[in-house]
Amino acid sequence: MIPTKICGITHLADAQCAVNHGASAIGFIFYNKSPRYISTEQAKDISDQLPIDITRIGVFVNHDKTLIDEAIQTVPLSMIQLHGDESPEFCSQFDVPVIKALRVKDTESLSVINDYKVDAFLLDTFCKDHYGGTGKIFDWSIQKAETETPIILSGGLNPDNILDAIASMNPAAVDINSGIESIPGVKDHSKMINLFNRIKNMEQKKRCVNVFKFSEIHEPVINS
Repeated sequence: MIPTKICGITHLADAQCAVNHGASAIGFIFYNKSPRYISTEQAKDISDQLPIDITRIGVFVNHDKTLIDEAIQTVPLSMIQLHGDESPEFCSQFDVPVIKALRVKDTESLSVINDYKVDAFLLDTFCKDHYGGTGKIFDWSIQKAETETPIILSGGLNPDNILDAIASMNPAAVDINSGIESIPGVKDHSKMINLFNRIKNMEQKKRCVNVFKFSEIHEPVINS
């Protein structure tokens, strides 16, 4: 099954459903303007009750490094996803693997892809007023820039379009959020299970590393 991240987790039951049905990673959104915002303390409480092998990813939008480092330590986080306007230099400062999100409007949106030295790129749908979570897809026919860096596909994915999305883009992994919710921040477990049932037997066109398991190489920072 293609590596799958369930993002926007705010409740333990949603995280447990994701883990139990095959998620490789869960995402906590620390951007306080998001309807899926969670505090580091709440994220830690959920994280403490999950299996150790599930990858915990923190999503940040133009946060300062001190706050990100504190969240890495507190939860702790296995990886971070920088979903704002962070520079290549900013993205290179961290001791855990980094996913850089690019909001895709057209081919020009991907022109910066070779400027970044990160562990993965996440392609999301461009929206002028929102940093993700819009529930809208982008044009999957857009040719991505040539890169050896794994691509994670996001943006409006749901049980009805997930197979077409994977077939069109052949990503290294997928990131699911609003497409399996009942309301923002609350997952619909039947939709989540339906999605996993659809992708569990689908083989990728090519073998690739599980992008969410870089944590096996880069150890998360854990409080002593």
